[in-house]
Amino acid sequence: MACGPFMRVDGSVTVAVRVIPKAPTSRIVGIVPDRDGTLVLKARIAAVPERGKANAALIELLAKTWKLPKTSFSIAFGAAGRRKVVRITGAPDEILKKIEPRTRTRQ
Repeated sequence: MACGPFMRVDGSVTVAVRVIPKAPTSRIVGIVPDRDGTLVLKARIAAVPERGKANAALIELLAKTWKLPKTSFSIAFGAAGRRKVVRITGAPDEILKKIEPRTRTRQ
């Protein structure tokens, strides 16, 4: 079942993310339509996109914002691109209860 950029997949939740690296500060912008019209979670990351620094900063930001352990996050797809799919392992219903209220929607 999909809910915006969030999807339940085999005992986990995936999140479609659009990352903007080298931002002044790391922050979640909100849920926005991507170029193809699909909804993604837009995140600005202060880290540079080299040697996995931006991916690590993204995971740190999401874990801190959603109050989930960093070890439950992984980059499922798009590790080298701006469009990523992040996997969060755990009980999907519990994960969604934590992350959906902490994600603002912007148009």
